[in-house]
Amino acid sequence: MLLPGGIGRAIAAEELASTLDPALKKRLADVALQVSRDGGGSYCDVRIGRYLRQYVMTRETRVENVVNEESTGVGIRVLADGAWGFAATRALDPDGIAEATRQALAIAKANARIQSEPVQLAPVRGVGEVAWATPVRRNGMTVPLEEKVALLMDVNAAATAAGADFVSSRMFLVNEQKYFASTDGSYIDQDVHRIWAPFTVTAVDKASGKFRTRDGLSSPMGLGYEYLTPDPAQRFELPGGVVAYGQAYDMRADATAAARQAREKLAAPGVKPGRYDLVLDPSNLFLTIHENVGHPLELDRVLGYEANYAGTSFATIDKRDSGYRWGSDIVNFVADKTRPGSLGAVGYDDEGVPTKQWNLIKDGVLVDYQATRDQAHILGKSESDGCSYADSWSSVQFQRMPNVSLAPGKAPLTVKEMIGDVERGIYIHGRGSYSIDQQRYNAQFGGQLYYEIRNGEIAGMVEDAAYQIRTPEFWNACSAICDERDFRLGGSFFDGKGQPSQVSAVSHGSATTRFDGVNIINTARNI
Repeated sequence: MLLPGGIGRAIAAEELASTLDPALKKRLADVALQVSRDGGGSYCDVRIGRYLRQYVMTRETRVENVVNEESTGVGIRVLADGAWGFAATRALDPDGIAEATRQALAIAKANARIQSEPVQLAPVRGVGEVAWATPVRRNGMTVPLEEKVALLMDVNAAATAAGADFVSSRMFLVNEQKYFASTDGSYIDQDVHRIWAPFTVTAVDKASGKFRTRDGLSSPMGLGYEYLTPDPAQRFELPGGVVAYGQAYDMRADATAAARQAREKLAAPGVKPGRYDLVLDPSNLFLTIHENVGHPLELDRVLGYEANYAGTSFATIDKRDSGYRWGSDIVNFVADKTRPGSLGAVGYDDEGVPTKQWNLIKDGVLVDYQATRDQAHILGKSESDGCSYADSWSSVQFQRMPNVSLAPGKAPLTVKEMIGDVERGIYIHGRGSYSIDQQRYNAQFGGQLYYEIRNGEIAGMVEDAAYQIRTPEFWNACSAICDERDFRLGGSFFDGKGQPSQVSAVSHGSATTRFDGVNIINTARNI
């Protein structure tokens, strides 16, 4: 394996360190805060950010691409005359920041002339000077690129040896160094890390030309490189021969299993359409939670602010006020930006609000949404939910989904025991293709692996399946949830929203869950 000269070195410590020391960042932030006050701003926040991203892409025995990105600058948001104004600059000096602040003030005052109602901000108590960091044991950005490439090459070789005809593997690392200051009296320094290592294997029947793929079953996580060095003691095997770990991932083992299972898929019969009891592994259910619980409970969608980008929401505010039944009594969804290892975990959001947990669905009933400082009053809340985020210093922060998870069952229940109670069912692993309507009410989801269940036993692999749902009917069909021993995180590393579009990362946890009488279709086409 040859790499270009120097490509295998670790990123030097001085390159990873913040470009500005905390004292200098505070002085620069104070310039913006003072200019805002002097110019008539009633509120101002400043985000000084350095964003590092590294993407490594391979195929079989080749490195296809290595991307290193770095972006540093300042975003300034001002509230004046009851309206928002925002400006950003790459200039990390007092004059440049003062000029950007004056621009934000001018925009706010111009917006105020056409705004129908003034912005109402929920109060936030200033926290002074504080710091928070993702608790990584090994900073992925400092790991030599040669080591990362070697891992991906091992993964590709393992998949090929196990029967894959083609394999592509990738690694994504993100480090956000964010400094926040506001006229509320907060100076918050945060160091956020995320990692993801997906792959795809393909098996081909050369006689027929038929092929099948199997993607990796990894979850993106808010962890360091230690995520890719699993502890064998955490290993456990699920029905169907799928191997899982706790907060770690054995990429080589998964690639080996994927190659074998892709071969099995070539011979697997197509599913017979009809109604089945579904047993959904967290690696599949996370996406349904994301699309049909997380997104429709974003308050800006509920209010119609996102109608021109990925839709609105069927979960209108009157449903909360009327005690709308979202699911069965065992369905409880919790929003949470504090869970260690999750993609959405931070100490403070991009409005300086301390993060927290709160209930969205309680005992099957809709009880709350996700709100930022300027939305809280709409729900009668006295504080923000701490779910404001911007993907860059040059982007304005707005409401983004926190981690949204289905609480595990309270009674002891294993996956094997759950399957044992199913007479006619389908057991699904992994995310597949999906489609949703503009209100997140009707949807269809596929997967990576499908196993037929007959009389409480795994009867073999099937193919070409997808489940069709209406959101409230689906969650009201939820009849059993495994206990906390099976609770695992899935997640979206590149979740798009807004215009101009921004990308965020968010986790969704669950244990394996059963849904009764769900419609399954066969997605195969005759050509």
